[in-house]
Amino acid sequence: MIDQLENSYDVVVVGGGVAGLSGALTLARVRRSVAVIDSGTPRSAPVQRMHGLLARDGMSPTELVERGRAEVRGYGGHVVDGEVTAATRDGERFTVTLADGRSVRARRLLVASGVIDLLPEIPGLRERWGRDVFHCPYHHGWEVRDQAIGVLGTGPMAAHLALMFRRLSKDVTYFTHQSDGPDSEQAEQLAAWGVRLVAGAVTALEVADDRLVAVRLADGTVVGLDALAIAPRVVPRAELLAGFGLRPVDHPIITGEQIPADPTGRTEVPGVWAAGNIIDLAHPVGAAASGTHTGAAINADLIAEEIQQAVAATR
Repeated sequence: MIDQLENSYDVVVVGGGVAGLSGALTLARVRRSVAVIDSGTPRSAPVQRMHGLLARDGMSPTELVERGRAEVRGYGGHVVDGEVTAATRDGERFTVTLADGRSVRARRLLVASGVIDLLPEIPGLRERWGRDVFHCPYHHGWEVRDQAIGVLGTGPMAAHLALMFRRLSKDVTYFTHQSDGPDSEQAEQLAAWGVRLVAGAVTALEVADDRLVAVRLADGTVVGLDALAIAPRVVPRAELLAGFGLRPVDHPIITGEQIPADPTGRTEVPGVWAAGNIIDLAHPVGAAASGTHTGAAINADLIAEEIQQAVAATR
């Protein structure tokens, strides 16, 4: 089902993942006209099953999104397939332009376009991403418990990741890859926790029967593995926000960037809000809560504007 895009809405939501749909659902339930415009390129596309989401553990991300779309539509919201290429302020409203030439006006803009994982350029790695190559012990760790797990040294979070996975398996190997490796304190912790340290760059993944079985190092050494964990650099899909002068900033802990916003998702640009991983890398599952919270804040902002206009009209 594809909804027809109307000329104007209270809120246009850019991005139809859990954050965008949660924000749209919250707005639609308070009788706001809302349209979600989604390009259909979710970060979760390679993942067959998601984990750690209460009452939805093991569900496919695709099914979750389809259910979310149906719920938004059930309250009168629109979900439109399309790629947003530009957004500009037009007086008191915004004009949102799509790649196919369509445009729509909105009183408020909610950007929930998500993030991109910048993966190492290792042959075979990208094809395994979200399967037996992944980034999070909470999302994937249970499924590889007690297996041979490798951790690729791609940045400062790698040692922390190795220590986290050691809780799930006694067979964990930290590959320094192209990094400087762990510092002295991290090396001491890894040794004490029983994590094997292997120097050298990983140059390829060995796959058999559509399963990861090993990694190959630059010197030809082959190390058997069942899974490989990576802490990639994560960057927001923020090209749309750059037009408003909003630039990503480094996350204080995770290797990556996010768009600065207050706890409600309000950005420095009046009328422009953001939700989900684009403003908080640390809580992927919390993207749904972020969208709900921001949707409620946008409704409150619109109500305040409407009350102000009503008071002015009576004077």
